[in-house]
Amino acid sequence: MKRLILLSAFLCFTVVTVLAQQITKPQTSAVVDDTPLETGNWLVGAGIGSTGYNFSTKTFQLNIQPRLGYFVQDNVVVGAGVSLGIKSYKGGNSFGYGVAPFVRYYFDQASTSTGRFFGEGSAGIAGSSSKDSQEEKPLSLSLGVSAGYAHFITRTVALEGTLGYTYSKADISSGVSGSGSSGLNIGFGFQIYLPGTTK
Repeated sequence: MKRLILLSAFLCFTVVTVLAQQITKPQTSAVVDDTPLETGNWLVGAGIGSTGYNFSTKTFQLNIQPRLGYFVQDNVVVGAGVSLGIKSYKGGNSFGYGVAPFVRYYFDQASTSTGRFFGEGSAGIAGSSSKDSQEEKPLSLSLGVSAGYAHFITRTVALEGTLGYTYSKADISSGVSGSGSSGLNIGFGFQIYLPGTTK
């Protein structure tokens, strides 16, 4: 009986060991060259978690920013993004929206084998509305600059972290006519690098 128990335990241990060796860990990084950043490629993705704090009105915001871009030359992307977000302030909440063309440049000098640093600028329009207020700000100018790092988890997919500064006058939460919504924001997201149709 003891031999049967020992034999069964040994077989179970062997099966578990073999199965454990066949389970692969998820890929967390990939060595990339400049191929994803070449002229003619497409950039599709989104900032899926951008938080910020408004200096002038002491509000907190959370945004989602889908985007599409095209590499007009190596390391340079021109595109447009949509911004949808919620702002929380003393007295209520507001819904923000906007559209902004952007230009992004990837730095060769600061590249690593699995990632690239980049800088980005955007200029567009933005607005906001709230259930708690009858006031609705008309669309106004929205400007932004940011810097970040794209870490490639495959040769065509990268996770990003960004730090930026945004200015817009479309902010109903302040209650002050003509006031702006200026502040730092930290975000993370993902981008997919698609080859051009001629490749």
